[in-house]
Amino acid sequence: MPATFGQVVIGPPGSGKSTYCNGLQQFYNAIGRQCCIINLDPANDRLPYSTLNSLDIRDYLTIEEIMEEKKLGPNGGLIYCFESMEESLEIFYLKIQDILKENENTYLIFDCPGQVELFTSNGTLFKIFQKLSKKFDLRLCVVNLVDSIYITSPSKYISIVLLSLRSMLMMDLPQINVISKIDMLSSYGNKEDLLPFRLDYYTEVQQLDYMQPLIEIESENTGYPYTAKKLSKLTQHLSEIIEDFNLVSFEVLCIDDKNSMVSLQTLIDKANGYIFGVSEIGGDTIWSELTRQGIMNELNMIDIQERWIDNKEEYDLAEEKKRLEAIKERELLEKEVNIQENDVHGNEEDEWKQVMKDWENATGKVATRD
Repeated sequence: MPATFGQVVIGPPGSGKSTYCNGLQQFYNAIGRQCCIINLDPANDRLPYSTLNSLDIRDYLTIEEIMEEKKLGPNGGLIYCFESMEESLEIFYLKIQDILKENENTYLIFDCPGQVELFTSNGTLFKIFQKLSKKFDLRLCVVNLVDSIYITSPSKYISIVLLSLRSMLMMDLPQINVISKIDMLSSYGNKEDLLPFRLDYYTEVQQLDYMQPLIEIESENTGYPYTAKKLSKLTQHLSEIIEDFNLVSFEVLCIDDKNSMVSLQTLIDKANGYIFGVSEIGGDTIWSELTRQGIMNELNMIDIQERWIDNKEEYDLAEEKKRLEAIKERELLEKEVNIQENDVHGNEEDEWKQVMKDWENATGKVATRD
């Protein structure tokens, strides 16, 4: 059996994990890549994606049952669920095996819960994926989503960077950190006052000491000056730790923007190794051709500050115009194909009539089409 590729989608609650999985499924269907979403959140009973071709952990255990039976809270119940799952993975193995039997090139997407302790302090989730990787030769990439609203606050930004670093160290897999809902960023305030630095400052995660004066001001505004000094000092030390590791950076994502999705999926395919010769086997020849033509490099040349903050409206209008032109072009192409098919059928009918007429002249009999 060839190697199996996939993504592990993690992130705090409300970061758009299930929405991302739904958009990713539609994106892969469009480029011809067979995929399957595996919901690992026993508390998520409202999935935006179709469960017809997916695997749902709630078919076997739910957080409500665990909480009632073991007298646990939501977080304790989730940890118990995954600890129980780790001890009895045989059923999970069989279900994934059935998926891969139908198509051994199926791309797996794991939709994980939003409780951050599962991928920052509790090692159960990591152990599960470690066992799955050995069993099915899984080549996974962790996609860590964080809501764009967190970068509007200096202290929250440091928090999500630290959280991302912790998950990278805990999961021990290739990881791409993503600022999701980037299209919503402009709605959180005026362009001039929204962010004190350019957007690429937040994605590159460099020179965090620039944040220190802003964090001090933010801390002083809490009304507790003694606590504010301690918080400012703590943030300074955390920033130094983050910079010492020098591991964290972010991509940006708007799930409804095609270019944004294409750019992100290219990076993910490089991170888990899918891009290296497997795309033809997977059947997504459209994606292979785009990669070969270097279109991804052109997308990376777009300035994210200009695209999502400075000139967002102009870019949105241009993208909408391109979309409408593509729809019109596709409709004209379909119309042309239908005309050609009708012409072919018409020519065949004329040829058949001529053959019957020639036969009648030669035999003196009346031809019928029985």
